[in-house]
Amino acid sequence: MTQNSLKEMAQTRRAKFGTFLVEFNTPGIGQIMKAAGCEYVLLDMEHSGFNFESLKSMLRYMQSADLPTIVRVPSRNYHHIARALDMGAEGLMLPMVGSGEEAAQIAAHAKYPSQGHRGVALGVAHDRYQPGPVLKKLRDANKRSTIFAQIETPEGVANADDIAAVKGIDCLWVGHFDLSASMGIAGQFDHPDFIAAVERVGKACRKHKKSFGRLVPDVATGVAIYRDGFDFICYSGDVWIFQAALKEGMDQLRAQTKGGRGKKR
Repeated sequence: MTQNSLKEMAQTRRAKFGTFLVEFNTPGIGQIMKAAGCEYVLLDMEHSGFNFESLKSMLRYMQSADLPTIVRVPSRNYHHIARALDMGAEGLMLPMVGSGEEAAQIAAHAKYPSQGHRGVALGVAHDRYQPGPVLKKLRDANKRSTIFAQIETPEGVANADDIAAVKGIDCLWVGHFDLSASMGIAGQFDHPDFIAAVERVGKACRKHKKSFGRLVPDVATGVAIYRDGFDFICYSGDVWIFQAALKEGMDQLRAQTKGGRGKKR
């Protein structure tokens, strides 16, 4: 493992800052995000157009920048978990985890025997195409893979303690939009019921010494949730950061040139 591995990050409660990648697939994107100060990137396959072919290239872009990558796979199905890991994902995020049983199955899908039942493929992307002793490769892969379980439903909140207790689950991640929507209070993140739900998940993380993560739209929200106990803080995403910066520049140019109207001749 490198000094900045996701596994090492998940074993501390210090703040870790990254961003969300949902749109931009270009060879320089990992270097750009690393130069901006990102410690990790969350690459989305649930709501984006990224497929496994694009994922394979994008993981190489991140490796070239030494930027740890969490891949949110489309489902909890074995073939999504195993393929993402075989392609070199260091971390996996699983949506809509609702029970300890589901979390245990996810962990088993992601780990090689004797910790799980992941199918063995060696000398491929996840071990950088290198030869080596088989047992050591399996042990190293099991140590390296880092699992983020998304809590996005009242069921997940109710079972947060059971989910956090599962060996192999490293972080509980609040999917704030889905959670609020499933509670019937979509987008009301200051609602007492939503606040209580998040506190319950955080309590489970503290009890079982697991990391606690969330996506935030702005700096103020990131600071606020850090004070509430979150340590994996994912700041906005490629689309929204680019759009906001571009809009600010366009608005200022128009304002300072009076809308771009030329002088009368």
